[in-house]
Amino acid sequence: MPTDRALAERLWHGDDAVSVIARAALAPVALVYGAAMAVRSRLFDAGVLASRATAIPAISIGNLSVGGTGKTPVAAWFAASLRDRGAHPAIVLRGYGEDEPLVHRQLNPDVPVVTAPDRVAGAARARGLGADVAVLDDAFQHRGARRMVDVVLVSADAWPRRWRLLPAGPMREPLGAVRRATLAIVTRKSAASGDAEAVLRALGTVAPRLPVATVHLPAGPLRNAAGEEEPLEALAGRAVLAIASIAAPGAFGAQLAQAGARPTLAAFADHHEFSEADVSRLVRVAGAPGVAVCTLKDHVKLAPLWPRGAPPLWYVTQRVRVETGHAAVDAALDAIMGAVSAARSLNPKPAPGAADHGHRPPPADR
Repeated sequence: MPTDRALAERLWHGDDAVSVIARAALAPVALVYGAAMAVRSRLFDAGVLASRATAIPAISIGNLSVGGTGKTPVAAWFAASLRDRGAHPAIVLRGYGEDEPLVHRQLNPDVPVVTAPDRVAGAARARGLGADVAVLDDAFQHRGARRMVDVVLVSADAWPRRWRLLPAGPMREPLGAVRRATLAIVTRKSAASGDAEAVLRALGTVAPRLPVATVHLPAGPLRNAAGEEEPLEALAGRAVLAIASIAAPGAFGAQLAQAGARPTLAAFADHHEFSEADVSRLVRVAGAPGVAVCTLKDHVKLAPLWPRGAPPLWYVTQRVRVETGHAAVDAALDAIMGAVSAARSLNPKPAPGAADHGHRPPPADR
């Protein structure tokens, strides 16, 4: 079932003549893009371009690619971890699509979600909602907002054979950009632990002093809009339609295959807005296997459009399990909590809207 995402993957990674020629044609554009990013980075390093302070301490969760690293679940995990340590976090994101805010609100219903292209303004809004720490989702390249901790994610599932910058490849910056991070996390979904270790070694060659960790993002149980839950293993031996409008749809299909399913992948561009025509086609294709499975990011968009009487639509979430580098992750959390405590000592008055007991965060910004 070829889609726009499949075409992009073919362009970036294919060995056929058309893909090779297309990448060669785009190489000059990628060269100009890379030069522009390098100049921009040097201007920030030199202070010519200034990073502005945020109203509350901030931690950034970002990546070097156009996606596919598990940024959303990892950002949600950091927000939950900060909440569990007594902070009042808020998620601040640019808002490329409506799916990510909805996903964050479902993963952490009691954490405010602020959509703002200007992350400094977003952090100010978060403070007004009672937050005392901002988790900046996808802000590694958004250097205009100052952050206490800068986490960069790289994917073992999508580690490239060659590092190609946009538009000839999926990379936003050269690998050396990891040097400005506080912490690098290698994520893996269906990739083996040995693949993650290979990525760690590659990072060590360009940033030997950078704290690193590995995180496994296993698929969770099957859920549906009615709140029903089934173990993922219920798909074992079954043909399923796997729907994914994420940056690394192949990893999603591979996770279902690891659970024993026989997935047919319907991959769309990241943040794809499903139309009624899309849904009609998906329902028709899902008729043969009799079941459709999607990501949570897709379920928040598909569920309102999925017709009654159609094959059941299930979704899976990704859990976050720190495998190595626990001390590095704890150090990052301790650093941001230290900044939160320091800010509280300067302004002991409770944040507006914050709960006075149990460190319960304020309601989400809807």
